[in-house]
Amino acid sequence: MRAWSNALLFALALSGVPSEAAEPTAGDPLDSVMWEYNRQIFLADQPYRFDERVLVELPPFAEDPTQVPLTVDASALAGRIERVIAWADLNPIQQIFNWYPAAGSRARLSLRFKVQQATPVRAAVLTQDGVWHVGSGFVDAAGGGCTAPSMANSDPYWESHLGEIAGRRFQAGSASRYRFKVIHPMDTGLVNNIPEFFLQQLELRDGQGSVLSRMELFPPVSENPVFTFDLEGTEGPHRLWLRDNGGNEFERTL
Repeated sequence: MRAWSNALLFALALSGVPSEAAEPTAGDPLDSVMWEYNRQIFLADQPYRFDERVLVELPPFAEDPTQVPLTVDASALAGRIERVIAWADLNPIQQIFNWYPAAGSRARLSLRFKVQQATPVRAAVLTQDGVWHVGSGFVDAAGGGCTAPSMANSDPYWESHLGEIAGRRFQAGSASRYRFKVIHPMDTGLVNNIPEFFLQQLELRDGQGSVLSRMELFPPVSENPVFTFDLEGTEGPHRLWLRDNGGNEFERTL
């Protein structure tokens, strides 16, 4: 029997067919049951690799599942980026955003989002060579963030403040950091009798109107979202423009 097994392994080696002892292909570092399903949805059949240069920064536990801080740092790939996608594997609405950082952006973004339960969170960066570079993180949570009604629904005056923007610029050497908050309920549509109502588009523009960062947003972004962008240079002013799925547009000079 041993001689037969050795002969079979030898024959497999000659034929180029890998044996069970061959080096396996690297899989999902978080071993998520949803990885292959989500990969097909968001990355299709394009080539990808798990890349430690794409940083996904999360708290270990979501104290408030409706306001979970997330930072995606793809600055190691800056200058080569076509698109960034972020999603939460186990959310009922998985996609958080699409992001298109242009020249002048440091490819680092922070915001807050909702989680329904403990979940892996992904950021996939498409570079100009057509390869997706995937970073991963994990956040534990008690859950319920996506199906909780927004605080705006208990405030009869929220409509008079819809779209109000407050922002600041922080200088850090030769770079600028913009942080701004937008008043919006960001309803997911998963609560009875409360339809989807959320910011869909965001553009950060320079003084000449050129777009420095463009985003497509989805319902998991938190109510009254706070965004932080890092930009090259310190010259201003910059303008922020947003539109929600109801067609409302909001704009302000930062």
